[in-house]
Amino acid sequence: MTAPVLTDVAELHSLLHSGEPSPLVLDVRWRLGDPHGREHYLKEHIPGALYVDLDTELAAAPTPEGGRHPLPDPADLQARVRGWGLTAGRPVVVYDDSGNTAAARAWWLLRWAGVEHVTLLDGALGAWRVAGLPTEAGEPEAPTPGDIVLTPGRLPVLDPDAAAEVARDGVLLDARAAERYRGESESVDPRAGHIPGALSAPTGDNLNPDGTFRDVEELAVRFTALGADDATEVGVYCGSGVTAAHQIAALAHAGIPAALYPGSWSAWSADPHRPAVLGEPPY
Repeated sequence: MTAPVLTDVAELHSLLHSGEPSPLVLDVRWRLGDPHGREHYLKEHIPGALYVDLDTELAAAPTPEGGRHPLPDPADLQARVRGWGLTAGRPVVVYDDSGNTAAARAWWLLRWAGVEHVTLLDGALGAWRVAGLPTEAGEPEAPTPGDIVLTPGRLPVLDPDAAAEVARDGVLLDARAAERYRGESESVDPRAGHIPGALSAPTGDNLNPDGTFRDVEELAVRFTALGADDATEVGVYCGSGVTAAHQIAALAHAGIPAALYPGSWSAWSADPHRPAVLGEPPY
């Protein structure tokens, strides 16, 4: 990935007032265990931003084989994206209210689908608030439908066998919290533990305390210490393919390409034939 990963709040504010074309801004308010993303959006959002529901618009229905957030059917995704008003060449900026850990799913999915000009709002909604920029409430006017033609498959993905191979021969990063990686806590998925050979790399460590991404040099040091660089095959998974997309964004910001295992631990742990490892290496 060579396109920029991030847009800062000053740049977005300028683009919204003078950019040609004006960017499409997507609010992907979502947190595990909090089903009230739309309500949060309606109370406060960046002016003109459209709410996107991660569970229904950025994923297909859950299955044991596909996990809790399988990739959506391309035809369904194209219909959704056109409904947002996206046309070819129009830039997209996505954000949430949790350091972009949810918004990164939209960032990754749109790039996977061939939308080139997609960035994350660095610092998410929190940075917009800190900058003293205006917000609005309520539902915006329905956008004029777009006509973009998606070309899915533009970013690499892993199935379970490929994820196991990357863990064995490359670097497979587990983006969940460390206690879930070690198997000390698991309240969401069928079994505790992690994929054999995977390394713990919690998504939260990609961010500064204010929710902005750490700078490129710091991220490069972080990932190279885990053995991930642009000469190594790198894969990422999490619980259901959401925060793993944030990890891929951080890797891309540091110049390191990586593949996503969309089913992630939710799919792996649902298959009783797939081994689960507890603890930290060496086991």
